Amino acid sequence: MDAHDPKNDTGSVNDDPISSNPLFQTARKVLLASVGAMALAQDEIEDFVNRLIDRGEIAESDGRKLMQEIKDQRKRNMGRAEDLFSSRMDSMIKRLNMPTKADMDTLSDKIAILSKKIDEIIDQQGK
Repeated sequence: MDAHDPKNDTGSVNDDPISSNPLFQTARKVLLASVGAMALAQDEIEDFVNRLIDRGEIAESDGRKLMQEIKDQRKRNMGRAEDLFSSRMDSMIKRLNMPTKADMDTLSDKIAILSKKIDEIIDQQGK
């Protein structure tokens, strides 16, 4: 039986040595907390804009336009944050000389090929 059979891969976080790294888990929690904070801020902004509309301080169409601008800006910021987080994680993994999931998958494939070749050689010698 192979040590790692891609067919039986559950894809859970625990299967990936990088995902189970405490540093990665901490970074993930920080990122999720920041996403939660942004969602909360978004709700607060929507409430604020709705109060301005209710009080007649801005027109409803202007309020919708403002909310759309804020949502678009948030999407751009999230994209930049994800890119920054990803590049920093990649940099950290390289500095720590940790294998990536792709590295582990490649190694697993090579081991499977070598195991098959060894089995073939054993079968040929047994004949």
